[in-house]
Amino acid sequence: MMQLYSYWRSSAAYRVRVALHWKGLPFEVIPIHLLKDGGQQHHADYAAINPQELVPTLIDGEGVMAQSLAAMEYLEEMHPNPPLIFGDALMRAKIRQLSMVIACDTHPLVNLRVLQHLALSYGADDAMKNAWYHHWLKLGLDNLERHAEYGSRFLIGGQLSMADCCMVPQLYNARRFQFPLDAYPKLLAIEAHCLSLEAFQKAAPEAQMDAV
Repeated sequence: MMQLYSYWRSSAAYRVRVALHWKGLPFEVIPIHLLKDGGQQHHADYAAINPQELVPTLIDGEGVMAQSLAAMEYLEEMHPNPPLIFGDALMRAKIRQLSMVIACDTHPLVNLRVLQHLALSYGADDAMKNAWYHHWLKLGLDNLERHAEYGSRFLIGGQLSMADCCMVPQLYNARRFQFPLDAYPKLLAIEAHCLSLEAFQKAAPEAQMDAV
């Protein structure tokens, strides 16, 4: 059985949980608390598994995969049905493009270690950190809203893709930081449909064993 080192509120871990549940794959969650004990991701035993000291980490047999997109691409290659990357070469590239808007250009700028660095190294208070977060998140969500189609249940291609697995957790994260979402009606409609699906319900932060 696969193992997923995860934190219940991690957007990146949430993405991979959705993919695993969507594909109906059994897996064991091993919680890594990002705040307790100085951040359990920094402990030597976990750093030996993932030297980047981030979550998630997916283990399948002897294979160890960090980075959520890499883990989801692995799942897609090993368990292609139901697919999260589909269509012709252009469609597959577009799915990856929209996924990367969140996973590469948005989330890395607003995640925990960046906000902690702003506070520790530059004296940023909560208001300054929120302003930073809102700036970068707006750029990413504006991009996705422009790409999404009115009336669509999913971001692209008319079916669930890796891009939806990235977008929905980022909206969850946005609410934690009081980011207003009224300007994104298409994304909110897609999110509402995704959250009606069993895979998202099982992967939801509050449904995790380590949720507090």
